[in-house]
Amino acid sequence: MEIYPADIGEIDGAADTAVSSVNPLERQLTYLQLVACAGFIGIVGGLVATLYYIVLESMMHGVWTTLPNWITPHFPSWLPTNNYVWLATTVGGFCVGLVLYCMGLPGEMAKVVDSIHSPGRIDVTKTPAMVIASLVAITAGGSAGPEAPLVQVNGSFGSWLGDKLNLDTPSVRVLTFCGMSAALGAFFGAPIGAALFALEIPHRRGLEYYEAVAPAVIAAILSFATFRINTGITIGGFYHFEVVPELQPFNLLEGLLLGVVGAGVAVLFIFIFKKIGALLAPLEDNRILLAALGGLAIGLIAFVYPQTLFFSEEQIHTVIETGAALGAVSLLLIAFAKIFAISFTLHSGFLGGFIFPLFFIGANVGLALSLLLPGLHPTIAMVCLMAAVNVAVTKTPVSTSIILSVLSGTAMLPVIVIASFVSFVLTSNVAMIGTQRERQAFPVAHPLFPQVLPASAEKVIQQVTS
Repeated sequence: MEIYPADIGEIDGAADTAVSSVNPLERQLTYLQLVACAGFIGIVGGLVATLYYIVLESMMHGVWTTLPNWITPHFPSWLPTNNYVWLATTVGGFCVGLVLYCMGLPGEMAKVVDSIHSPGRIDVTKTPAMVIASLVAITAGGSAGPEAPLVQVNGSFGSWLGDKLNLDTPSVRVLTFCGMSAALGAFFGAPIGAALFALEIPHRRGLEYYEAVAPAVIAAILSFATFRINTGITIGGFYHFEVVPELQPFNLLEGLLLGVVGAGVAVLFIFIFKKIGALLAPLEDNRILLAALGGLAIGLIAFVYPQTLFFSEEQIHTVIETGAALGAVSLLLIAFAKIFAISFTLHSGFLGGFIFPLFFIGANVGLALSLLLPGLHPTIAMVCLMAAVNVAVTKTPVSTSIILSVLSGTAMLPVIVIASFVSFVLTSNVAMIGTQRERQAFPVAHPLFPQVLPASAEKVIQQVTS
């Protein structure tokens, strides 16, 4: 629901809500105290991301390297060893369902977004289930990445810290954003883009919790530094695309057209995603069966198209380096198969984020277009499609543009921005995260974040509080 200054009735209701929620026992931080809390959350977030990364890498190596080397020599002659893929994903799915059955469903990104708006904090009691279930789900080969679990873990830590300090809701929400930003700063390797992503994701039409920008960036930078120091991962462009010649004005037009294509791909993705959700809905009460069947579906898709396995951070490297040898048709089929892999992953209870899987879809479609249209540079096509597809689904045009500019190590930011915003505008009425919405009420004046309210709003609030 949008609130306009002219609508006195809505403002009056908002003012009543704001005033009634004031608790004189709650504390308010000074700005320096807030910065200190943001820095602390960033360091803790980097340490949490490091630990999660080490555990996940160990589990992945065990399931997909050590165990196959031990078990596949014992396969019967009638069972080819590549069947290990769907067997592992199915068993993994069963384990995911068992964890959810025993520990409860912690919720996914839509739940996190809803919690940010109201009550302004993420429930820390859901963290153990999210950590264990996501580690099993990602290890089992699901098309979902660790960004969503890390957002839940670090975001809930920010909320917990705010509650322990007995802060008011606006301050707790800012610390929650700091935790989310810390998680994404470590994961993406682009701290400013990561912080803006955390602030854009709750909304469909742009960032609104502007008071959290600086603290979120501080948390993201410190988390990024802590994670990189502990893991030894280098700083710089993560993907090594073919060098783009000096950009020309016609490249801006290419960005526009690629934004249109990306919007179309995203609409197709959302349509299939919702259809798969409707198909699996009758099984939602049987978490173990649903997750096992989801694991089987993921494995069968990967049996035909191995590139669809996992959350695609590494698989994008393969697309960049050797994807052209597959041909345009194969690339498009892989992207189409990945849509189904993501849909079965998320609807069957495999917990995780879908940002890199969406990047993977865009990379495949973009490279296919460059093969079909020889005048189109593959790097421009791939990066712009990666941005456009992700933006149409997540509604994060600014942060996605920055993140992909950093990850690609290119100077393509103007073209990426055009592709992102074209896709953003064209899909403004199409939503996958149903809880994304506008900031719902005018907050009362806050010493830490003074607001400049419309005159009509100020008058109403003064009348209510007098």
